[in-house]
Amino acid sequence: MADTVIVALSGGVDSAVAALLLKRAGYALEALHMTNWEDDEDGYCTAAADWQAAREVAAELDIPLHRVSFAAEYRERVFRYFLDEYAAGRTPNPDVLCNREVKFGVCLDYVRRLGGGRLATGHYARLEAGPARTRLLRARDRGKDQTYFLQQVPPAALERVLFPLGELPKVEVRELARRAGLPVFDRPDSTGICFIGERPFRDFLAGYLPASPGPILTPEGVELGQHGGLMYHTIGQRGGLRIGGSRGREAAPWYVAAKDVARNALIVVQGHDNPRLYSGSLQTGAVSWLGPAPDAPFDCLLQVRHRQSAVPARVEPGPDGVRVVLAEPLRAVAPGQYAAFYDGDECLGGGVIVAADCAAQRYN
Repeated sequence: MADTVIVALSGGVDSAVAALLLKRAGYALEALHMTNWEDDEDGYCTAAADWQAAREVAAELDIPLHRVSFAAEYRERVFRYFLDEYAAGRTPNPDVLCNREVKFGVCLDYVRRLGGGRLATGHYARLEAGPARTRLLRARDRGKDQTYFLQQVPPAALERVLFPLGELPKVEVRELARRAGLPVFDRPDSTGICFIGERPFRDFLAGYLPASPGPILTPEGVELGQHGGLMYHTIGQRGGLRIGGSRGREAAPWYVAAKDVARNALIVVQGHDNPRLYSGSLQTGAVSWLGPAPDAPFDCLLQVRHRQSAVPARVEPGPDGVRVVLAEPLRAVAPGQYAAFYDGDECLGGGVIVAADCAAQRYN
């Protein structure tokens, strides 16, 4: 059984094709369907439909299918952090933490208990084994690349993982599923945070965190209105402010520039390209490096959101994290999000952004 690959079968087309490719390659293959969120009081959770889809795929491929719930671990290791970060006025990314703690944490441990040697998933990423370590590389399909979400996965875990879709474009993945007769070939991709699904985000948060209204202010301290809670807003946001034109000011849209947690105030500015929306440098907490930790400043590419293009930056290691100086100011850097570092296609690791300035500092 040590050579058996366990594929994480979510019920979507990506994991189904990952299983298909491994089956065709001759691997001893079994499947595992995990559930990380079990509340469905308002009908938004798709867990039942996902399980049924996974069953149909496993039956079509004639592979054994196991089922497990990691809902308790998810609440303790991911969801509690998610709520604490929003309560502190930051904007967390629980999907990054879920990969580290659940999918490639407790799930990988469970694979061992099942007798599996490796875990395969439908992530769009590539792994390159080397004499010293396994390198995490961007997927060939840059539009689907998910290495940003994998930046915190421990190197030891990557040694026991397979990403069969890393070389394929998404359009080919769907075509492979269609030609193979997989019942999920046209199933829509899941969107949003995994445990929230398509439900209204504001309503979801309100069910767990108390409302804390406060003032909406300009940088000069002029009050323009009231917000319902800092947790409902993020840096760079335009919609949902409910403040119209202000007498004596230009009729330009307002954007969130900062959160003043001490005053429970939302700081807003006018104009999409207002200088206060741009950061010249940022600071992270402790960085999870996928290779040797650097001990001197180095140049690399920085990515602070999943769908944002990587930009040139200089990383300056420190005792509690790194300082990152950008070659060009970057818009809407939000504390709580992750900064991922790249050397070409290779993901070097990343850390949580704890602060960002609005000065256009550059390196030479």
